[in-house]
Amino acid sequence: MKDSSENPFLSGRPQKRLQRIARPLSASWRIGARPNCTQNISVLANLLKKMYISSTIFYEILIFACMNASTENLAAKEINPLKSLDVWEDDVLERYPDPASIATDKSTEAYRNYDTPERDTVREFYRLNHTYQGYDFVLDKKANYLKFDKKEMPVWGAFQFLNQLVDDSDPDTDLDQFQHLLQTSEAIRRDGHPDWMVAVGLLHDLGKVLCLFGEPQWAVVGDTFPVGCAFSDKIVFPEFFKNNPDFNDARYNTKYGIYKPNCGLDKVHLSWGHDEYIYQIAKDYLPEAGLYMLRYHSFYAQHREHAYDHLLNEHDHEMFKWVDLFNPYDLYSKNPTPPNWAELKPYYETLVAKYLPAKLKF
Repeated sequence: MKDSSENPFLSGRPQKRLQRIARPLSASWRIGARPNCTQNISVLANLLKKMYISSTIFYEILIFACMNASTENLAAKEINPLKSLDVWEDDVLERYPDPASIATDKSTEAYRNYDTPERDTVREFYRLNHTYQGYDFVLDKKANYLKFDKKEMPVWGAFQFLNQLVDDSDPDTDLDQFQHLLQTSEAIRRDGHPDWMVAVGLLHDLGKVLCLFGEPQWAVVGDTFPVGCAFSDKIVFPEFFKNNPDFNDARYNTKYGIYKPNCGLDKVHLSWGHDEYIYQIAKDYLPEAGLYMLRYHSFYAQHREHAYDHLLNEHDHEMFKWVDLFNPYDLYSKNPTPPNWAELKPYYETLVAKYLPAKLKF
């Protein structure tokens, strides 16, 4: 087989060329069966021979097709394996309990009151997350969402939009998403931290609007981790990474992978989700310490397990003191008492106007 500059399928930028061929193929394969998609190789090979495509590009197309099978073909249980996004947060609470309770109406020991912990759905969530969150997947999501062409809204309209994420299964509280954020920001404010940190508390989960743009739960929440290098065994359910194509890819499965020792997290790609999305939305408006809180608040493999010290530089280590400060407010500020919005509204309208533009692009 040989490449041909005259081949219409090979025109345009490399990523676009792959997409032009791979996406129709992806649509015909169920993403849940991707680990077995090698059964389609002979069919694909015959197709690509007719297009005069080299073996190298053939391999790239195969990987792209496997990794980017249309989410429209996902079964409902593969898009939403959890009853709600809060089930992931509940699992984090079980893994990282804290005896010092920030929530004034409830002790940390009382947070778990499911009759039977939903461990099976959590396991399935992480199976999907660890199977599909690879280097190419992350770059594809960034290319899609960091154009910020999905929606433009006033800040308060964005919170209303987030409240469309209805959760009927959360045993801890019946409050909506915005009220959860207010509880976090109010706990921070009550302890006398700077007002920009209060703003971080208010904004930190706003990236979950990704669910409303059609993203599966495992591409919105979940513990984040670097891609492009070896997966740490300190990440929850590490056994599921064996299904990830990057696991056996020599480019990505060594300690440093594509990165250099202590290169700094600004050069490292983490798994895609609400942390990275809200960081990118807010990065021009908040202090650096606040941006670290937004970007890495779900990076438990580092700020709890220190599994990636070899990628952090000295500045990252200094800034992670702020991430560590924020983490308990993220985990333990939820309680069943709703904030009094009528009383709080003037303060937060002033706060939002101080740090954010009138409209945000998503």
